[in-house]
Amino acid sequence: MMSKSSRRLSLAFVAALAPAVAAAPAVAKTNFLDTLKKTTTLGSTVPDNGDVNPYALLVAPVSIGKIKQGDVLVDNFNDKHNLQGVGTTIVDYSPATKTTTLFASVPKTLSSCPGGVGLTTAMAMLKSGYVIVGSLPSTDGTFKTAGPGCLIVFDANGKFIKTFAGGHIDGPWGNAALVDHGKTATLFISQIGAGKVPSATQAGKLASVLRLDLAIGKDGPAITKETVIGDGYDERADKDVFVIGPTGLALKDGTLYVSDAIANSIDAIPNALTRKDSAGTGTPITKDGLLKRPLALDKAPNGNLIAINGLDGEIIEIDPVTKKQVAAHWINTNKAQTPPGSGNLFGVALTLDGKGFYFVNDDVNTLAIAR
Repeated sequence: MMSKSSRRLSLAFVAALAPAVAAAPAVAKTNFLDTLKKTTTLGSTVPDNGDVNPYALLVAPVSIGKIKQGDVLVDNFNDKHNLQGVGTTIVDYSPATKTTTLFASVPKTLSSCPGGVGLTTAMAMLKSGYVIVGSLPSTDGTFKTAGPGCLIVFDANGKFIKTFAGGHIDGPWGNAALVDHGKTATLFISQIGAGKVPSATQAGKLASVLRLDLAIGKDGPAITKETVIGDGYDERADKDVFVIGPTGLALKDGTLYVSDAIANSIDAIPNALTRKDSAGTGTPITKDGLLKRPLALDKAPNGNLIAINGLDGEIIEIDPVTKKQVAAHWINTNKAQTPPGSGNLFGVALTLDGKGFYFVNDDVNTLAIAR
């Protein structure tokens, strides 16, 4: 047992140390993008049927079926004639073998997917191996004929299993965010109001963010509940990029961050996993500045967010706590566009070791890595 004198001495010692501890300088957080050293092209994303315009990409969380953990799945939005909203393929890049193979392909028409098939940036892989991908189809390559779309489910061997359509599922367009507990999962998708737009030239606050609660059984995932947690985002048809609207999603500490391409902002939806209503367009945490039509989002290992710019070749790092844009890195410098890289970037996904990220170059249909 400590004596009273010893206790007084110890307390005095602690008190003497306290100012020194309090005066210790805080360790500054290193910007993730400042750690990058080089960018490397890994290979073509064009499969044998000639599909182009790579959009969604994800890094496989597990090994199952013909997918190995760390493989990179990339889907295509255009067909070989470069018509938008008619791409039907997903390719699999293996970092181990440095080869790309076809993972999945579906017919241009599916009776359970109204309007046809046009694979978008909404793609997620469950631990059980099922791959869920969004479809926002067009019949002529323009948004004028865009249908309401669906979600298409493949097993781990690339076999088509089922589709989800109707209900609140309208035009799955942007990134997917996922929380996977094995037998249940929560999936977020951003949507364009494709089935509600009367004309290709009419803009409107028709885009939304949808939360899907899933149960995963022997027949694959099933939707148990749909909740619109964000709505009223602007969307606008575009002859060059099909449609502009909310795209990127990233879930961090229960808050869902959304890249609002038309408002040129990153917005926050609180309590995204549990809320029972819509937060509207959420609360902007950062706007304009280095952002130039933010598209895909992901979480950096230091807790920040990274956003791909649609109007130049840059990726932007954002601190969601201080709400500051803390770094930028030019990853597509193709001078054929003004500014360099404009319109070339879409998907982004962190590598498994967190030391870099994969991205797609839409202009030359390649997968690349920055680290």
